[in-house]
Amino acid sequence: MERTAINPVTWSQELGFNQGEVVSGESRTLYISGQTAMSADGRPQHDEDIAAQFALAVDNLEAVLTEAGMSLANLIRLNVYTTDVDALFPHYGILAGRLGAAGVAPTTTMLEVTRLAIPGQMIELEGTAVA
Repeated sequence: MERTAINPVTWSQELGFNQGEVVSGESRTLYISGQTAMSADGRPQHDEDIAAQFALAVDNLEAVLTEAGMSLANLIRLNVYTTDVDALFPHYGILAGRLGAAGVAPTTTMLEVTRLAIPGQMIELEGTAVA
């Protein structure tokens, strides 16, 4: 698999994402359902603590990638849903640091939503990975 970053502007790279990516060659694609701050037995964790929820959601995203024989380095697309963008931004380094360590800057969209499926949850990560 070969990845080619597409960045007609460069400001997004400073925030840790590419404007687009072309993926070519033989590959496997993993579509990842929204990952939140849920325990392994399906119980919501860290009610109303967005930083702790964000860290656990990233852990859960990585767990799905690992189970598929992939890592954050394979992440091509990431959708970030939050109930409070302003509260999330101070903690965005939780994700950006891990993506940077993996040497990846996936295309990313962040959306503020009224609520998520599980009351008290403030962050959900949905992605696409290619290997």
